[in-house]
Amino acid sequence: MAEISSTNLVTMFFDRAAQYGSEPFLWHKVDGKYESLSWADVNTRVVALARGLLALGIEKGDRVVLVSENRPGWLVSDVAIMAAGGISTPAYTTNTSADHKHILEDSGAKGAIVSTPKLAEKLIAGAKGNDTLQFIIVMDHENMKSDDLQIISMDDVLETGQVRDENIIAMADDIDKDVVACIIYTSGTGGTPKGVMLHHGAILHNCRGAIEALADLEIEREVFLSFLPLSHSYEHTAGLYFPISIGGEIYYAEGVEALSSNMLEARPTIMTAVPRLYEVLYQKITTGVAKAGGLKQKMFEKTRQLGAKRYHDGRLGLIDSIIDCILDKLVREKVRGRFGGRLKALVSGGAPLNPDIGMFFTSLGLRILQGYGQTESAPLISVNRAPSLRLHTVGPAVRDTEVKIAEDGEIVVRGELVMKGYWNNDKATKETIKDGWLHTGDVGHIDENGHIVITDRKKDIIVNSGGDNIAPQRIEGILNAETEINQTMVYGDKRPHLVAVIAPDPDWMRDWAKKNNKPNDLAVLADDKEFHSALAPAIGRVNKAVNNIEKVRRFIIAHEAFTVENEQMTPTMKVRRHVVKEIYGDRLEALYG
Repeated sequence: MAEISSTNLVTMFFDRAAQYGSEPFLWHKVDGKYESLSWADVNTRVVALARGLLALGIEKGDRVVLVSENRPGWLVSDVAIMAAGGISTPAYTTNTSADHKHILEDSGAKGAIVSTPKLAEKLIAGAKGNDTLQFIIVMDHENMKSDDLQIISMDDVLETGQVRDENIIAMADDIDKDVVACIIYTSGTGGTPKGVMLHHGAILHNCRGAIEALADLEIEREVFLSFLPLSHSYEHTAGLYFPISIGGEIYYAEGVEALSSNMLEARPTIMTAVPRLYEVLYQKITTGVAKAGGLKQKMFEKTRQLGAKRYHDGRLGLIDSIIDCILDKLVREKVRGRFGGRLKALVSGGAPLNPDIGMFFTSLGLRILQGYGQTESAPLISVNRAPSLRLHTVGPAVRDTEVKIAEDGEIVVRGELVMKGYWNNDKATKETIKDGWLHTGDVGHIDENGHIVITDRKKDIIVNSGGDNIAPQRIEGILNAETEINQTMVYGDKRPHLVAVIAPDPDWMRDWAKKNNKPNDLAVLADDKEFHSALAPAIGRVNKAVNNIEKVRRFIIAHEAFTVENEQMTPTMKVRRHVVKEIYGDRLEALYG
């Protein structure tokens, strides 16, 4: 197992590059086929870009915004910015010009690195009137020009760096672990994003914690498939610096739509994702099995049954063991094959995972480890271990991390993983970090085995008119597991009961529309009474499984799915509640009439 002796992220990268040299490191698509860059190749580019940034005037503490899809240039840029003494400031590719304007002005960035001209145009629009941004480096440069800004080709910056002689590796040795490595802006589920200052020590703490937590999987130089946005702290640590820490290989996915084919090509050994992806995969698999019917469906359900029995009881009887062994070959092996065939673990984070979804994958032979954290903790606080997997928990805290429950039920955390604070926001920092304890905003408890159990977000808790506290995310997770439902937002604060806005599953909607001679158009079907009635049984099934105060009494149908593009969902697939409430608030309130 890899040991991390480095005191900062840059030297950790240089140490691994020296160790693995010509061995493959980063894989990306070229003309439709995956090609690799070696550790030495990436090392050369990092050094050249760091020197080029110094030539452009980057000094210690300067912020450099990074806007790019997941690709080798993202990693090269992130490490190079820090190597030059700067602070990397990632931004989502889905950001609007207004989003960029906020980040550029709030961070006071001196420079920016952008992957494509299209993304650069949005950044340039957001930079109008900005008096701190001096240059934009474009990876795929196409003779871009700006009246106000210096637009430079990445190739030109690398060429400049190649003829300079600064000893970047030696400079990296002087970076203290307490120095801010990056400013990662929160995804804005509840309002304006805040800039979280993460120091080198916090992310290294996460890497060491992950190595120890996954020790039972006998992790070595694992293979990762990176598809979550690297501008999010989850992928930034789990999909970038953790792989570096163990000398892993990283394949860059072509996008969520190509994920299935990319899994077969990359054959990852560890895969990180958010619960929403697992919900989508669950629906696709179960719908496919239901359509197949017959013996195939019976075998699938028996496999799930026996897998769940083994999880709960610890072992199977003789007859069940024989049947399970046969089904492992006939069913589980095929399911594992859809993920590339060599997964050691699926890791879930970013939001609570519905335990039923977790059980589904576990019973099919895909070990799913739910973790917990937030941007302010770099992000990892806890994760389930393979031998002591408890699907209803997020596992015990990672090494060198203190966790306790405050008097009001809030989970608070202390350790090197805690952020330095919010950039330019002392008030929010003081509200979040008190006496060294990070107040997570999450509510939960610690069970008898030391595992953390999350019940809900403190700010998201619905308090009905009867004074009952209701956790909406739990109910939404159960609803989203229904075949007919794609997305949900539950509503009912200070109201007598819960209502919801539902976005139906597109495949189910298409089949229903065809069968009933209706247009396959959600904007039309949202107000169709027959379509509404067709969705009602799914709500009814969920209501039978929850307690009385959690029942969804009435619902409306969304006129469009929640997406990143319409700003109803964050880039990490969390519903932006304040946006959805603003759009559907009047219709939801009308349900109480």
